[in-house]
Amino acid sequence: MSGGHFEYKQYTINSIVESIDSIIENNDDESLDELGYKIGYGYSPATIEKFKTAVYILKKAAIMAQRVDWLVSGDDGEDSFHSRWEKELNELEKEKQ
Repeated sequence: MSGGHFEYKQYTINSIVESIDSIIENNDDESLDELGYKIGYGYSPATIEKFKTAVYILKKAAIMAQRVDWLVSGDDGEDSFHSRWEKELNELEKEKQ
């Protein structure tokens, strides 16, 4: 029980999300790091939009993987699986807007 069917790899997806979010947030940062390199990446607005799309899809994937993990591991029954799936994906959709 208690999850782990996917060996908690779904949390790696969230780590990727955090990394991409950091790139988006710092994209236009002109300041220099401790080695003298510019912190920002300077990607175009079109590229940043693609990154935002990636973040949304990865968040969705993480939710789905977590829900399947809990069902297969016996932490959720099918009723909980379906209700949590809907609830969490609806919350993500609201967050996107």
